[in-house]
Order: sequence, then structure tokens, then C-alpha cells
Amino acid sequence: MTAGVFHREAASGRWFDLSLMEQLGNVGTEVARAARAKEADNRERAWNALKRALELFDLTIADERWRGPKRREICRAREVVCDFLVGDNEYRSTIESLEAYFMPFAMAARLRVRSDVSDLTNVVT
Repeated sequence: MTAGVFHREAASGRWFDLSLMEQLGNVGTEVARAARAKEADNRERAWNALKRALELFDLTIADERWRGPKRREICRAREVVCDFLVGDNEYRSTIESLEAYFMPFAMAARLRVRSDVSDLTNVVT
């Protein structure tokens, strides 16, 4: 895992209660922050966002529910993000391609949360 704990609540175990969609949606948020900061040439902000993204990636990779192809995909996504933000961009990623990868996870997680809230509302009424 990366040095330091930026997401204390997640690192304490809450992360492992989230679905893969929710985990990768949150990772994508930090990746987007890092990419936007890189684009604005704000190195400190980009570096801090990357560290937070790596922490969330590492928590996701450590989640025992994601084995085999899922874990390999998560590791590959981590590699691509690092290549784009601090590497030579051998994969020729763009901010748009990273957003296109992560956005469906965030949208699916948001729909799931809304659905869960709707289910609770139906029980209460």
C-alpha cells in the first residue's frame, strides 16, 4: 500500500463493504482530480490526488472479493493511470480515455445508491 493513510474510514474497513462499482467510482474521482491538476500544471495537487488514488487502488486490490480477472483488470487500470500521470504515457492515455473508463463505474454506483434509498422509502411508507 502507498505510504500514509488519506482515506482513514475506508482503510479501517468500510472500503470492503462497497461494491466494485463504488470502489472504482471513488478511485476514478481521485484519478480525475489528479488528471485535471496535471493539465493545470499544478504538480503538488496532482501528486496528492495521485497518492489518494493509489491508496484506493491498493485497498481495492487487497479486497479478497476481487480475484482472478477482476484483480488483474484493477491492477492494469492502476498501471495505466500511473503511466499517464507520472510515466511516459506508453499506453497513450488521455484525460478523456481515463474518464471514459471510470465514469460508468461512478454512474452505476450512483444508480445503485439511489435504488437502495428508493427501496428504503418504499419500506417506510
